[in-house]
Amino acid sequence: MATLIYNVTAVLMDEARTVLPGAYVLVEGTDIVRVGRERPQDFDGKCIDGRGGILMPGFVNTHTHVPMTAMRGYGDGHDLHDWLNDYIFPVEAKWDDRAVAAAARLGLCEMIASGVTCIADMYMRTGVVAQAVAEAGISANLSCGGVQFEEPFDPEKNHDCQVQKALTEEWDGHDGGRIRIDCSIHGEYTSHAGLWDWMADYAAGHGLGMHVHLSETRKEHEECKARHGGKTPAAVLAGHGVFDVRAIAAHCVWTEPGDWAILAEKGVTAIHNPMSNLKLGSGVAPVVDLRKAGVNVALGTDGVSSNNCTDLFGDMKVAAILQNGVRCDPLALTAWDALEMATVNGARALGRKTGRIQPGYAADLVLLDGEAPNLIPCHDPVNNIVYAAHCSNVVMNMARGKVIYRNGEFLTLDYEKIKAEMRGNVLPHLFG
Repeated sequence: MATLIYNVTAVLMDEARTVLPGAYVLVEGTDIVRVGRERPQDFDGKCIDGRGGILMPGFVNTHTHVPMTAMRGYGDGHDLHDWLNDYIFPVEAKWDDRAVAAAARLGLCEMIASGVTCIADMYMRTGVVAQAVAEAGISANLSCGGVQFEEPFDPEKNHDCQVQKALTEEWDGHDGGRIRIDCSIHGEYTSHAGLWDWMADYAAGHGLGMHVHLSETRKEHEECKARHGGKTPAAVLAGHGVFDVRAIAAHCVWTEPGDWAILAEKGVTAIHNPMSNLKLGSGVAPVVDLRKAGVNVALGTDGVSSNNCTDLFGDMKVAAILQNGVRCDPLALTAWDALEMATVNGARALGRKTGRIQPGYAADLVLLDGEAPNLIPCHDPVNNIVYAAHCSNVVMNMARGKVIYRNGEFLTLDYEKIKAEMRGNVLPHLFG
């Protein structure tokens, strides 16, 4: 059944940067089929009155660890390496499928309510996460975060290599490509050449993308150079073919000019995670320099445990004002730039036809409340989205043509059941 959304100001996110007042957006099946200022003649399908709100493409959150919502605020006040080793890894050792499933569903609820329609997630027990995503209705590129601590390397004995094969066989292409499986390397510092080579070959041989952490901290970056004769993590991984497929590199905080050239040449997207990087004291990513070097830069929230939420509105605002403040230039990163990072650039990073309100694109659409006090007046809808809006302004989330959230109600996930499971089982199991 077709759906017509009307009485909205539509931010199309096209090359012309079109903002269309009084727009009509027609959706059929999973896709947008028409956008304009005239009502389609003889339309008799379902109508959604936008009540004067802003219609925008759904956010593409390109770096998440969804189940880590269970660790919101846990271990705060430490740098990345102490936080991981002393707090996060010990809790993660207690995971079971039931706990991961509940925590993943809670994380997906949070993202859906804040306007996210597509994610790139890296986490363990990935098949359980995939099942939660399938229920939720959003799109996802999923990966397991491959690690290799053992030597010598044997892919038949490496857990993450076996997980990678099973995930690809079971989930890649699920529901018309709504769920895709990518290969992954957690980081240079948590693996060795055997895994890099195997993952690179597997990705190339199966048409998969790649998801890695890259130069998140000074310690990670400099210790890699010490191990590899001055080569940075980007240079090391590139030398093993890791970036010879569509790839995303999370953080990139301590990357250098030579790294930017590698990323640009290989078509790797740098994923900026400003909230997480600032909270953990990791530093400020050189976003402006990356963009000038020709690198596609997208936006991610990282895990809830290091953010401590998945409100991409917040990360988008910080992304813009942080670069402007650090560079003493109010135009270093504009509102348009930041919104592109959260939509169009993220879609490009994941190889998906979304992030725009345009015929032929996925009907991933988010409606913001035009009557919200923080969005009045609206001299510029894009500036309002980036600098003034927050997750509570989302009144509708449509993913691939299906409304999955409206006026505070989750339509695909049982929020009350999820909360009860978190309180009754997950938290006692992990922290009791």
